[in-house]
Formats: sequence, structure tokens, C-alpha cells
Amino acid sequence: MEGHLTMSKKERARLVVMAKVMKSEMKISEASELLGLSYRQTFRIAKRYGAEGAVGLVHRSRGRTSNRAWDEAKKRKILERYSERYAGYGPTFTVEKLEGDGYGVDYETLRRWLMQAGLWQKRRRRKAHRGGEPCEGWIKRYGIPKALYVDFKNVYITTREPTIEEQLRGECPLTQFGKACKKLGIEILGAHSPQAKGRVERSNGVHQDRLVKELQLAGISDLNRANDFLRETYLDGHNKRFAVTAKSRVDFHRPVPKGLDLRTVFCIEEERHVNNDWTVRFNNRYFQILKENDRLPRPGDKLAVSEWLDGSIHLLYKGCELQYRVLPERPERPTPPKVRSSLSRKKSMPGPDHPWRLSACIAQAGLWQGEQKINPVCVKELAEAGKESPL
Repeated sequence: MEGHLTMSKKERARLVVMAKVMKSEMKISEASELLGLSYRQTFRIAKRYGAEGAVGLVHRSRGRTSNRAWDEAKKRKILERYSERYAGYGPTFTVEKLEGDGYGVDYETLRRWLMQAGLWQKRRRRKAHRGGEPCEGWIKRYGIPKALYVDFKNVYITTREPTIEEQLRGECPLTQFGKACKKLGIEILGAHSPQAKGRVERSNGVHQDRLVKELQLAGISDLNRANDFLRETYLDGHNKRFAVTAKSRVDFHRPVPKGLDLRTVFCIEEERHVNNDWTVRFNNRYFQILKENDRLPRPGDKLAVSEWLDGSIHLLYKGCELQYRVLPERPERPTPPKVRSSLSRKKSMPGPDHPWRLSACIAQAGLWQGEQKINPVCVKELAEAGKESPL
């Protein structure tokens, strides 16, 4: 054979041993023991090497198409279908979807095709940001669960220190998710052990991958349609594939109390102070509390600002909802009154009939005689005596 000859590591090792056998430096029995082969197989390899040289050591099926190889036309159709509809999807999920399209292919075969064609590569999965609004679909369908099994992400459990107000009230700091669970009496169980955390994370990973892709394939981008898809399509198929039968069939769900509006539970709720002009600021918006409220808070009081899933804002003070109006812009602060400085005040001059002036007039008129003091008189009497006031 002309040109380059490609050999595997095992074939190169056989080449070295067979060269020694051909030079009578090693017996067939010794070569079989060194290569870990039977005597008869080593003898056949040596015979083929003697007749064909190094080419005889190369596997006969190398470069040939396997008898179990896929038809190239069918392989091309599958890859085209993947590029059109499932680009970026993993092999396992794609195999399930291709079965529905009439293309049956093994997971490992598809993975190898995709990597050879440069359409997919195994990559480290990044932790997805948990977003989205909480929904009360589970509560409405099954009732209130006794407890929830979660990991220690700050979405569920917070590690911050309690504020002074929380310490005085004897409360532990809670996330928005924790506040909703507290209102419903749901216990939050954190996954401490690695095994427990793994079960939680694997479940989250499956949903974050499969559910997002299923919604994409169905062309769903709004919350209501997504909830309908979960109930009518996704959950049944997901449970058939991944659900594990529980050890106990006892249902620990509690019915939703009558009169409880779940919109007041599944919401974003924060505390705010009432300003001096009876306004409240929330998310860079200003709300003017109306005077018509029966229970009007005082400036400096705290109230709860609740944002529902529909985007509406509700102000709650001591359990009562307050009426308000949204201000178009930030209210102007009242200008404080100007305080006049003592230096800027005009000097106060005594009047003409002030005793101080009269005393000065008497002294200037020579009416002051030693220790004897003349009773001060009015300016008119001095004028009658012919004395003019020097002032």
C-alpha cells in the first residue's frame, strides 16, 4: 500500500512483536502470551504479516461502511428536521420529538451525528435565573400543602439578619415566597443533604430544560396559556415518564379557607412609611392617600404596599385597604417659611413719651438738682417752661 498507513495503538504494538517473530527473536507462543491472544490467533496474524507486511495487521473493516449503517438519505432528513425545528435541543429530548414526527433513531446515534455535523456539543449547563411570577394553580387544584421541599436559594429562604423592627416583633426575615407560605400555613423544608439537594435540582433542571422547549414548540409566551398547557398537555406526559409512586397515599393537602382571596397571598408585599404630605412611594411611583378613608394613617406610620399578579397596587393599613390616586410626578416639597435673622431686624427706637426720653430731656434742661429728682413730666410741660428738648 502506498502513502500513509494509519494504525491504532494496538496494531502498532502487534507490529513490533511480529517484527521480532519474523527475525526469529521471539517464538509464536511467547508472542501470544505478550499480546494476550491465543496461539492460533497469533499464528494467523504472523502469517498475514509475513504475506502483506504492516497492512496485514490493519483491521479488515476499516474504511468500510457498517452493515448496520443508516441510509444516508434518511440520516440527512433527520438532520434537516433537527435544524428546522429542534436546533439547540439535546439528543434525548430530540429523540422523543422525532418519534412523534415518524423518525425513530437511537439517542447515541443522534448524538454522534449532531456532533459530527457541528449542530450540537455537550456543554456545561449554566444555572438559569429563576424568574417569573408565582401562580396559585396548584392551590386551587389540590389545596394547601403541609410543607414544601426546596433548596436554599434566596428565592425561598433568606440568610440576612433581621431588622430591628423584626427583632422587636419576634419575627424571622422572610422572602416574598416565604411570606406567601406563612399566610397559608405552609412549612418550608430546606434540602440540607447533598442527596436531597440533588433531587430538588434535578427536578428543577428537567423543567427548566423541557418545559421551556415545549412552550417554545407550542408557540406559547403568556402566563395564562402556559398554565393551560401545563394542566392539559405537559404534566400528564411528564408524570408518565418521571413520576415515582409515593410510599404513602395519605393526602396532606388542606382545603382553601372560605373567603380567602389568593390574590392577596400570591403577591409582592413590602412595607413603606407615610410621608408628611400623606404620599407613599413604591417602585418609583407616588400614591396620594385620600382624605375620604375611614382610617387615615398619620405621617410616619407604616403600611403594606401589595402588588398583585395583574399589576394592580393595593395599600393596606391595619388590615383595611386605603383609597388613593396615582400622582403623575413626584410631589414638590413645601417651601419652609423664611426665618428673619436678628441681625437683619430694624432697631427699635423709643417713642417721644418714653420715660427714657423724658429723663434725658430733664437732664439736658438742667432740671436735675443733686440728689433731688424732679418727677418726669411730659414734653408739653417742658415746652411751657421754655425748655426745648435736645432730642
